[in-house]
Amino acid sequence: MRFPIISSGTNLQNLCHNIKESSSSGRWKEVFSHYREIKNAGLQHIDHAILSHVLKACIFLSFGLGKSIHASVIKQGFESFGSVGNSVMDFYAKSGALGSALGIFNYMYTKDSVSWNIILHGHLGRGLSEEGFDLFTQARAVGFEPNVSTLVLMIQAYRSLRAYNDGQKFHGYLIQSGSVSHTSVHNSLLGMYTDIKMEYARNLFDEMYDKDVISWSVMISGYVHIDDNVIALELFKKMVSEFGVEPDGQTMVSVLKGCTNLVDIGIGKLIHGFIVLRGLNYDVFVGNTLVDLYCKCGDVDSAILAFQEIPERNIVSWNSLLSGFVHNEKHDEALALFASMRQSGVDVDEVTLVNLLLLCKVLGDLRQCKLIHSRIIRRGFQSNELAMNSLIDTYAKCDQINHSWKLFCQIKRLDIVTWSTMIAAFTYCGLPDEAISLYHEMRLSQEKPNSVTLLNLLEACGLSADIVRSKCAHGIAIRMGLASHVAIGTAILDMYSKCGDIEASRRAFDQISVQNVVSWSAMIAAHGLNGLPHKALALLSEMEALGVKPNPVTTLSVLSACCHGGLVEEGLSLFKHLANKHESELKLEHYSCLVDLLARAGNLDDAFQLIKSIPGAMKPGASAWGALLSACRTYEDRKLTEGALSQVLELEPLSSAGYLLASNTYAVKGSWIDASGMRCLMKERGVKVVAGYSLVHVSNKVYTFTAGDKYHPLSLISCSVIEQLHSCMRIDTGAGPLVY
Repeated sequence: MRFPIISSGTNLQNLCHNIKESSSSGRWKEVFSHYREIKNAGLQHIDHAILSHVLKACIFLSFGLGKSIHASVIKQGFESFGSVGNSVMDFYAKSGALGSALGIFNYMYTKDSVSWNIILHGHLGRGLSEEGFDLFTQARAVGFEPNVSTLVLMIQAYRSLRAYNDGQKFHGYLIQSGSVSHTSVHNSLLGMYTDIKMEYARNLFDEMYDKDVISWSVMISGYVHIDDNVIALELFKKMVSEFGVEPDGQTMVSVLKGCTNLVDIGIGKLIHGFIVLRGLNYDVFVGNTLVDLYCKCGDVDSAILAFQEIPERNIVSWNSLLSGFVHNEKHDEALALFASMRQSGVDVDEVTLVNLLLLCKVLGDLRQCKLIHSRIIRRGFQSNELAMNSLIDTYAKCDQINHSWKLFCQIKRLDIVTWSTMIAAFTYCGLPDEAISLYHEMRLSQEKPNSVTLLNLLEACGLSADIVRSKCAHGIAIRMGLASHVAIGTAILDMYSKCGDIEASRRAFDQISVQNVVSWSAMIAAHGLNGLPHKALALLSEMEALGVKPNPVTTLSVLSACCHGGLVEEGLSLFKHLANKHESELKLEHYSCLVDLLARAGNLDDAFQLIKSIPGAMKPGASAWGALLSACRTYEDRKLTEGALSQVLELEPLSSAGYLLASNTYAVKGSWIDASGMRCLMKERGVKVVAGYSLVHVSNKVYTFTAGDKYHPLSLISCSVIEQLHSCMRIDTGAGPLVY
């Protein structure tokens, strides 16, 4: 299309005015259209100032057009104008052509502060921090005056590189140059100091005269990040009540995260009400954080409502609710939500698939695990570390350790998380030798273990019950400087207890710098496991005297100790105390443990009545009925055997334990046909027998053996000793002669 020749200077002025007006409104196509009118009209003596607007339009329209404008600038001799050169350089820098921008910068005869700001902004804005620092040093030598945007980018660069010493020196430069008075610069410094130390950030914050919403948000976020959630909430209250600063969505996200960390749903709901009043509930980031808050506080219904109120949900919204369903054991709801995601056309990502793998892990659903695996392959997520590590873990939880190992071997670049996941997988599947061997292989590959790797190694050594290996693992923890940490120290004492060295467990416990309820519970469980119930009870008293409040795991450990030690009265007394004072803390495991205690002591009727009295919300599990069935076998109670047997087989139809227990119960009574029938039924249903094993230490070596193993090198010695032990046990319990 040809434009008419324009001869009037007034029309030229009008077109230049239109270019500037269109540029200020962001109408970039109009900018270039007006410029083409001028060029097609053949007008000369164009105001070079409009070229900056045209080049700015080219950033949004076309890189090729910008290059043609640059060529026109050279032809018209405008390259010597500093403002035009800066505009061309800005075009190349913002288009990502830093080489071209730097070439123009170096060619310029006179570089003003605008020139330096543009080239610095181009490098720092694209993460080229080292080059940006070098340019800034050169700029300062020629008296450069940086603008606020450049200063902010410099601080962000120091922060991203974690070059905090240089960042603090830069703060000194800002004070000397008087540039620190800008609120944006102050806020960037605040962000850097929250990474260094909150005390420094608070000092700077208190010195600030002009605090905006960003200043407050940075401080609140900083406190939440270091888990000082109460201080964060107090600061938020001060911000709104005393200073009258109106919060934004980012502020509310940090405040909600603080409530989530505190698991305080009461304050969370108050904050939710505040958000609704301020109209911030339409912010998708706020909505996603609300869903996460309610899920982690166990209020799934409120999470669903918060999810439904999000006007434009993104993938994070769906994943937050899906994760909440999985972690709150709402398995059917999780599957239904995933179906809704697909119906709504939401494109699932790796986080969605990892959440589904968590569901498969809980349900032990191998088929679904394989389907998700195929989806990961189709979506090209094999290189995603989170997805692959989750797959390795899920296959292990589905008792498919070979699949886990195959995946592990396919990963080209193994990191510490993948090594740790595979070590944990071997341990979970009862293969401690393989787990420990893999740890040694990892060390040979020069990969350094972290605390999670060490926890997995300690668990593997505990499972092996090899005291020599366990001491070596303890030595590794000491050399890493982690033996006194509560999580590692607790794992060490648990490891020694499984090796039967209760004294070593106590030493490890005493070396923990700050003992918490978890370490106390583990120490109590260790004494119960090693046949020291009275000491377990004494530890409970010692723990309470020191002001450490027992939790449900602690009380379960004490009940278990009473159960294995035959302390019926003490166990009943503890259970009654819990029922009277802390009934809400009683879980199904507590009832099952007490059933086991009563049944082992021969109080079968009381055990049966206790099962019947379990609250309706907690359906008696296979462990309770199995304990009763085991006692029926020992005390030959035929009346209760049938009822307990049917319950065990109904609750765990694929577990070999119930079938074998039933078969042995019938065998004790001499009902050989029924005993044989049970084993045939097990084979018909495809139930695999999981053989239990025992182990002994002989000359610093660990030997394992299963029942009836006549091919073991020590079978001649072990069989006679086992028969003697069985005879002693029968005498102690007052039961009849053992039936073979």
